[in-house]
Amino acid sequence: MSTRKVDKDATAENSGLTHFDEAGQAHMVDVGAKNETHRVAVATGTIRMKPETLAIIQSGTAKKGDVLGVARIAAIMGAKRTSDLIPLCHPLALTRVAVDFDVNAESSEIACTAQVETFGKTGVEMEALTAVQVGLLTVYDMCKAVDRGMIITHVRVSEKRGGKSGDWASDQD
Repeated sequence: MSTRKVDKDATAENSGLTHFDEAGQAHMVDVGAKNETHRVAVATGTIRMKPETLAIIQSGTAKKGDVLGVARIAAIMGAKRTSDLIPLCHPLALTRVAVDFDVNAESSEIACTAQVETFGKTGVEMEALTAVQVGLLTVYDMCKAVDRGMIITHVRVSEKRGGKSGDWASDQD
């Protein structure tokens, strides 16, 4: 245990933030007393690119192969490895990870949506966000030779279900 002096201002500032103790130190949240429930999180994000890049992806002629197929597998793997990447995340037994890509030729964008599920004591929002980010990063990696200017944007949780706090859905498009 640390003998760090408790900063009263830090304690007040951190109230409500579950990853800090009363002394303002980071810690892993104890979920032992929580009820196991079916938990679901949906996250979304977008990658914008040149129309020529999108055409390569759609035609299946990218030099590294099936861009969206590889990105889907990467997204699923990312969800499964979230606790290895985010220091205070609990390792979870995921029961489902579904990843979809929606191509919008008009705006030259690909939207990624990940739905992650478990039956447990803590939510899966971080796993859904990680899935989306890893999926979109994989698209970038596979296409960067022809388009280094791609932009990943609007990554967010759009919905969560289950747990003590109940259901929530974003009111943003």
